[in-house]
Amino acid sequence: QVRLVESGGGLVQAGESLRLSCAPSGSMFGIDTMGWYRQAPGKQRELVATITGRGITTYAESVQGRFTISRYNANNTVYLQMNSLKFEDTAVYYCNAERPTLWPRAFWGQGTQVTVSS
Repeated sequence: QVRLVESGGGLVQAGESLRLSCAPSGSMFGIDTMGWYRQAPGKQRELVATITGRGITTYAESVQGRFTISRYNANNTVYLQMNSLKFEDTAVYYCNAERPTLWPRAFWGQGTQVTVSS
């Protein structure tokens, strides 16, 4: 099975930056799109950003222009550069890897805590 290990979370003040990393291990066969999701206190898990194997990215409106997802295809490591962090960005951030035809369809990391003080 694919294992996704997130790192880079921490406690920062509003306006500061963090870079999250997602390091996969195990077989990545069939994996294309990878991404980041987050779950804030009292909220449902939401999509933050995704990136395809070709580098096509999508972003949630709430992070558009502030966050950048990137991917190092040699080892499938995925990064999330988070700039101009807001208190509202406080959440556990989860790395996700999807494959459309094989089961299971998605893999998740354990999450990394991002806390932004106002």
